[in-house]
Amino acid sequence: MSAGSTRATAALKAALAAENAAVFGYGMAGAQMSGRQRAQAERDWVRHERARDVLTELLVSRGAEPPPAAPGYSLPFPVHNARAAAELAAYLEDQLTAAYLELVGLPDPRLRALGAGEVKAAALRATSWRGGTLAFPGLQEPAASTP
Repeated sequence: MSAGSTRATAALKAALAAENAAVFGYGMAGAQMSGRQRAQAERDWVRHERARDVLTELLVSRGAEPPPAAPGYSLPFPVHNARAAAELAAYLEDQLTAAYLELVGLPDPRLRALGAGEVKAAALRATSWRGGTLAFPGLQEPAASTP
């Protein structure tokens, strides 16, 4: 297996892990939502299930073993109301954006296009949940400096 192929497989596995976490997280978030917010969470949850399936198929087609979803995931913070659930959804999308950025840097144009499309989609979903944009979606925000 070439270094490029190994890197691509690792990037696909990382994106799949992020999608698996998103599927779990949206289930947790949706439980705290109602109305339009819940309907949006359900649509996003289905999108992540589909993306998970696409990544699984890509890995299998490359002869790689897709990593299974974990039986459970730790949430980054408590989610006991709709506001925290929306913050969780934005957080999950930020994690997905970071994972898909790895695909954007690959030499395979098909994987680059997949990564770019998913980065854009995740950043737009995060913006919707957050109510605003980030300067560089998917990249760590710089720590606040003190004068």
